[in-house]
Amino acid sequence: MNYNNSPLLEKSLKFASRVVKLYKYLHDSKKETIISKQLLRSATSIGANANEAAYALSKSDFIFKLHISLKECAETEYWLRLLEMSDYITEEEAQSIINDCLEVKRILVASLNTAKSENKDSE
Repeated sequence: MNYNNSPLLEKSLKFASRVVKLYKYLHDSKKETIISKQLLRSATSIGANANEAAYALSKSDFIFKLHISLKECAETEYWLRLLEMSDYITEEEAQSIINDCLEVKRILVASLNTAKSENKDSE
């Protein structure tokens, strides 16, 4: 799958890369391991499930995988907000990466709405 042809796959991969770098910073500089590991898992799962959706066996499977991505995106947003509230990252740092998270979330919601609409039309 060509990531340049899919805004969701491209943006979720770039977002995951940002989170990996944040994880390294939190782990190495702030000695924070619990929240950052949760963040790493949920953020990297967004793109992994979206990538699986691209190879879904059916429209229902596609929708299911995107729903998992959306749930992981919501969890990721939670961990980012918690890191900010716990003073591990600044408000400015948090807002920047949360904005990226919300952009991925908007794409996921739009993709799900389109897929569900197309799925209803084919029934």
